[in-house]
Amino acid sequence: MYLIRGQHNLELFKKKFPGVILHGTIGNFDGLHKGHQSILHKIKTNAEKTTSKTIVFFTEPHASEYFANKQDFKFLPPPRICSWREKFELLRDFGIDFAFFLKFNNSLQSMTPEKFISDILDNVGLCSFTVGDDFRFGINREGDFELLQSWGNQNDIFVSNTDTLKIYNERVSSTRIRQALLDSDFSLANELLGRPYTFSGKVVHGQQLGRTIDVPTANIWMPSQKLPISGVYAVECLLEDKFLKGIANMGIRPTVGGKKPVLEVHLFDFNEDIYSKRIQVEFKYKIREEKKFKNLDMLKLQIQQDIITAKEILKN
Repeated sequence: MYLIRGQHNLELFKKKFPGVILHGTIGNFDGLHKGHQSILHKIKTNAEKTTSKTIVFFTEPHASEYFANKQDFKFLPPPRICSWREKFELLRDFGIDFAFFLKFNNSLQSMTPEKFISDILDNVGLCSFTVGDDFRFGINREGDFELLQSWGNQNDIFVSNTDTLKIYNERVSSTRIRQALLDSDFSLANELLGRPYTFSGKVVHGQQLGRTIDVPTANIWMPSQKLPISGVYAVECLLEDKFLKGIANMGIRPTVGGKKPVLEVHLFDFNEDIYSKRIQVEFKYKIREEKKFKNLDMLKLQIQQDIITAKEILKN
């Protein structure tokens, strides 16, 4: 999959792929759940019928994250289901040909719907454009499906929207998946995602406190965005084509005076140097909430019990 990194790289894209005809869509695609997948399937089917290509426009950071950094904004952004790198990899694995990364900044936020259409959508060779049933764009979310459809009619571009996908009579959405993860309902979250919920990241150096209590852990790099999980979990990990079992703690580590959220994984029967390697963590079951212990000895005893619990959960 070819990534177009921002509007300023449009000319390079057109030079590399002159005359390419595209079926496209746009959205945040956080989690790339079954609702998103139905849209991607639609543009892929359209492309296969006409021997053309597919393109997905997505913004980073999410609009809610951008506004949360404003001094007068009173609400925290919702937790991320997946990082932008994971989103890119999911789009690639789904067979999308091009991804257009749009940085959500002051310029994009203040852009009128008409300017967004003329400066971006008109410049990539679209022959069809599909959006979700609730899609809005441009300053103050003034752009809507009717405006896109009018633009499409004037430019011989087929514009369509998709019906809401429902599971158990409720809409499939990123919001619903976040809530399922916060509730530790991994069965529902996985069904809505169409795959197990995982988090991937590079193993980085931490404080190495786990070694002092005989429970070495892999400290996984975290994005600045909050994840929709917290506590201690039984996990299964993928590391260089190896499947490993373990426990993970997602939290601030209050016993040792932690402040920032950290994801630490202890792998069972494993003692290798894996710094700088990428690891994928699948959360199988929540064992308990994170809590502050009086001392490290009490923390060690609890972790030993957590390991016994996790091994029992994961033995099948």
